[in-house]
Amino acid sequence: MDAILQIIITGLTLGAMYALASVGLALTYGTMGMFNMAHGVFMTVGAYAAYAAVAYLGLPFPLALVAGLAAGAAIGAVMYLLVVRHMLKTEGFEINIIVATAGVSILCGDLILKTFGAYPFRQPLQIDGEFRVGDLAVTYQSVGILTAAAALIGLMAWMLTKTRFGLAIRATAMNREAAMLMGVKAGRVYLQVLVIAGLLAAAAGVMISSLASLSPQMGLDPQVRAFVICVVAGLGSVPGAGFAAITLGLFEAAIQYYYGVSYGFPLMLALVIVVLIWKPAGLFGQQEVIRS
Repeated sequence: MDAILQIIITGLTLGAMYALASVGLALTYGTMGMFNMAHGVFMTVGAYAAYAAVAYLGLPFPLALVAGLAAGAAIGAVMYLLVVRHMLKTEGFEINIIVATAGVSILCGDLILKTFGAYPFRQPLQIDGEFRVGDLAVTYQSVGILTAAAALIGLMAWMLTKTRFGLAIRATAMNREAAMLMGVKAGRVYLQVLVIAGLLAAAAGVMISSLASLSPQMGLDPQVRAFVICVVAGLGSVPGAGFAAITLGLFEAAIQYYYGVSYGFPLMLALVIVVLIWKPAGLFGQQEVIRS
C-alpha cells in the first residue's frame, strides 16, 4: 500500500507539472495552428525571474512567484508582437513559425546563459518540511505543486468555458474567419493565448526547478515531454492534454519506482508509439476528413 501511495503522489506531482507545460502548448496549437519551439524557454524565463526576484530584489515567496508568472506572460506577449503577428498571414506559416520560434529559443537561452552563467542554481521558491501518512512521508513541496497547478488549470478552464474572453478563444480556434465576422479580433485573441501559454509555462518552470535545479537548458526536457503529451492527447486538445499529462505522470512514476529513473522516459515513449499506432490522431483528436 505504501508503494502505491508513493507512486500516486509522485505521479500526480509529475503530472501536475506536465499539465501546466502541455496545456499552454495545446492551447497555442489549437487556436493558432502553431508549434511553439520556444515553449521550453518560457519555462526557463519564469524560473529565473522567480529566482532573481528573491536573490537580487529580496522579494517574499508569493511576490517572487508572481514575478515569475509575469515574466512568462511578458515573453509570450513580446514574442507575439515582435515575431508571430508579422508571420501569421505569410505563406507556409506553420513551417516558418517553427524555425522562427526555434530562433527565439536559442536567442533567449544565450541571453540567460550570459546573464546568469552556466552554473546551476538552487531554486529558493521551495516549501520545506513534510508530514506522514502512515509510513509514507509526503513533502509540503508536492502538496504546494499540486495545489498551485490545480488552481491555475481550474482558473484557465473557467475562463475558457464561462467567460466572453474564453468564448472568443474557442470561436477563433473553431473558425477564425467566422469569428472575425462576429466581431472577434483574432490578433488580440492570439496575443492573449500566447500570454496564457507563457504564464502556465512559467509556473511549470518554477515548479520543475524547485525539484531539480536552475540551468539555462532546464526547459528542453519538459518541452519534449509537453510535445509528447500533446501528440498523445491529440494536437490542439486542451482537456486531452491535461488528462494525458496526469496519466503519463502516473505511468512514469510507476516505472521509475519499480525499474529506476533511467527507464521512465524511454518506456513512456514506447507507450506513446503504441497509442499512436492504435489512434494516429491521438486519444482525444479527430481524423481530418477531406471531401473532394
